[in-house]
Amino acid sequence: MNDKADSSLSRMLSVLDLFTDQRLQWTADDISEALQVSLPTGYRYVRMLSESGLLQRSADSQYTLGPRIIVLDHYIRQADPVLQHGIPFMKELVAQTGLDCVVSALLGQQLLDTHRELGQAPANLSYGRGRPRPLFKGGAPKVILAGWTPSALHKLLDSRADEVAAAGLPTDWPSFRRYYSQIRKAGYYLSNGELETNLSALAAPLHHADGSVAGALSLVTSVQRMSVIDVSKLAQLVMRAAKDISTRIA
Repeated sequence: MNDKADSSLSRMLSVLDLFTDQRLQWTADDISEALQVSLPTGYRYVRMLSESGLLQRSADSQYTLGPRIIVLDHYIRQADPVLQHGIPFMKELVAQTGLDCVVSALLGQQLLDTHRELGQAPANLSYGRGRPRPLFKGGAPKVILAGWTPSALHKLLDSRADEVAAAGLPTDWPSFRRYYSQIRKAGYYLSNGELETNLSALAAPLHHADGSVAGALSLVTSVQRMSVIDVSKLAQLVMRAAKDISTRIA
């Protein structure tokens, strides 16, 4: 594939990036304008993506994401080694604690929950499978970032300093590094009302065979319920399950 064709394909696929929680429908004209391409080119992108099932047209000539996305999500679930090996351990944690159990992963620089097992009193989560979460709030992203190399963490701080500050984290490098080093040393992180004011989450990292972080395993419940739980015992349960899952995905 030549550079021109590669660029055209990349731009066509960027149509999918236009769809967000804030805007779920687009016209072909608006897509063309957003991508700064000619109307014929924009209509061609929409037609090709519709033919592949990645877009679908509604009655009012608006376009939404298509059914092929659902099929692909099914295949992703089937191929995900963390889910293949981790779901039995998640079910066991739920049986032991009665709390919700969630697996999260960092895909690029987007933190996503990939699976949830419901406990006795399921928490009302604003974030679920496929909805990007903030990178600097909550237990899952913090145990994941704690496993990054210092150089990768430093680059992240430099590129997203405003988000770091908005999350209430230290913005100078020595303090930022020390913050995540402490989490890494502890082996888990307890979030109380950081992401959602009424919820707590205790998270531990999942690892690949080379020691790099594969994701996070969390137990989630209300802040009130977490306040009467023995956190040290809960942390041991989560860390042991995370270790067992990591051993199997390795």
